[in-house]
Amino acid sequence: MAWNKLEPVIEQHNLTRTQLAARKKKAAELAKKIQPLQLQVDIAMNRVGAFAALRYKGGDMSAMNAIVSGGSPANFARELQILDQFARRQQSEIRNVQQLRDRFAREKAPLDALVAELTKTEAQLAAKAKQIDAEIKKLEKLRLAAYGSGNGTGSLKPVPCPVNYPGGDAGTAIRFACAQIGKPYSWGADGPGSYDCSGLTSTAWAKAGVGLPHNARSQRGQVRSVSRSQLRPGDLVFYYSDLHHVAMYAGKVNGTDWIVHASRAGVPVQMRKMDSGGNIHSYGRPS
Repeated sequence: MAWNKLEPVIEQHNLTRTQLAARKKKAAELAKKIQPLQLQVDIAMNRVGAFAALRYKGGDMSAMNAIVSGGSPANFARELQILDQFARRQQSEIRNVQQLRDRFAREKAPLDALVAELTKTEAQLAAKAKQIDAEIKKLEKLRLAAYGSGNGTGSLKPVPCPVNYPGGDAGTAIRFACAQIGKPYSWGADGPGSYDCSGLTSTAWAKAGVGLPHNARSQRGQVRSVSRSQLRPGDLVFYYSDLHHVAMYAGKVNGTDWIVHASRAGVPVQMRKMDSGGNIHSYGRPS
């Protein structure tokens, strides 16, 4: 099925966006860390600039001429000593600024590399987004040709959602997910007006105070495994060997397990029989 080829691309895009946000935060932290050093470099550079301006205007020669043209020999010796100290101070300031600049360059190098990486990743994400949009438009045309303006899925909520209320954090999460039934699918979205599969589950559990990444595979790695017989409303159901789809378990009615999920473009958030949602990989329980 064409959608099963595209959804992994969408979930990888979600993962890359999450990683990009984390790297941007790291870049901001690095920039803040080296800001005091940047200030030291600026101050030192201004000092050296002042010395350079003094030399350009003939400051040293003017001082020497004033000393030679008047004053006693004792004063002359003392003034020469002052000039020598001034010259040494200039050299010290120049060495200091060189050391500061070298240190700043070393500490700034990781930030520069990270910024370059971020720029490249953002360009790749933009290109991938255009590709995904084009593929979705193509699939939407095929769907409309097959089903017309309807979604061809029947009732969005054929049984109560949730079937039974588990209480606690799971109850908060499943009630939120059920309340989103009928809202449109939108890839990369995590509400409030639309969702994709991992966007729905991550936002639902966030309402219960449990943080989950906006990526199905990452969610699978973060939650505790449970067996099918242990399932309760609010648990997560993962599909396909590459874990590119996730749904939320809603309960059992007359021996049939039901899920609520954001399935694909053109189809709103809805309930579905768990075993008709694709090849089940595993089950997990956020906590």
